[in-house]
Amino acid sequence: MSQLVIKGLQVGVETESGLTEILRGVDLTINSGEVHAIMGPNGSGKSTLAYSIAGHPKYTITGGAVTLDGVDVLEMSVDERAKAGLFLAMQYPVEVPGVSVANFLRTAATALRGEAPKVRTWVGEVKDAMSKLAMDPAFSERSVNEGFSGGEKKRHEILQMELLKPKIAILDETDSGLDVDALRIVSEGVNRVKQEQNLGIMLITHYTRILRYIKPDFVHVFAGGKIVEEGGPELAERLEEKGYAQYVKA
Repeated sequence: MSQLVIKGLQVGVETESGLTEILRGVDLTINSGEVHAIMGPNGSGKSTLAYSIAGHPKYTITGGAVTLDGVDVLEMSVDERAKAGLFLAMQYPVEVPGVSVANFLRTAATALRGEAPKVRTWVGEVKDAMSKLAMDPAFSERSVNEGFSGGEKKRHEILQMELLKPKIAILDETDSGLDVDALRIVSEGVNRVKQEQNLGIMLITHYTRILRYIKPDFVHVFAGGKIVEEGGPELAERLEEKGYAQYVKA
């Protein structure tokens, strides 16, 4: 069992007028096997939470703590966070021209495991994972995310998650840019990895449509840089009906 604990997290970003506060004291605990949906309007701080935990240099931690299995995450470099078991699926995955998906995945696995996976075993792992995500085997020879459709980019993110076996996964608007079929395939992939690897998941989204496929155990509403309401799946249903207006006004 693993546990990600966020206590009183405060985060700012440098602007022309100085350091602007975005997160104003976030408290959240995610355990293995749990799905936590983070919902809220644009600009509420959801993605800032994700990237701050992952170690993006754009964001400045001004207070609070983040630990994974009792170890201080904020003192780790970005690669150390990945090795510790944190995974971030980005809303807009970056392109890496000239680096094939196959090389990228094996290099990442080598960095995390401390040694290169045996080629024969690794090729089988990759082919099996790609098959489950309905990905053409030729996909592995393409440059990372270069010319990929929205659905291909998100499937590639879930492919990474399945192969790299993190403890806690942060999925930043994974449903963004997906059609109905791609959403179903990606969601099935997330559910499969969660079940097989007892993965803890922070699922950031504006909409409830992905929650019809990936059932949350907990729903947290973000507004003004903090969590303003928490509940179970029924809270997401209420948000679908009434929206975020009440939280924005408050």
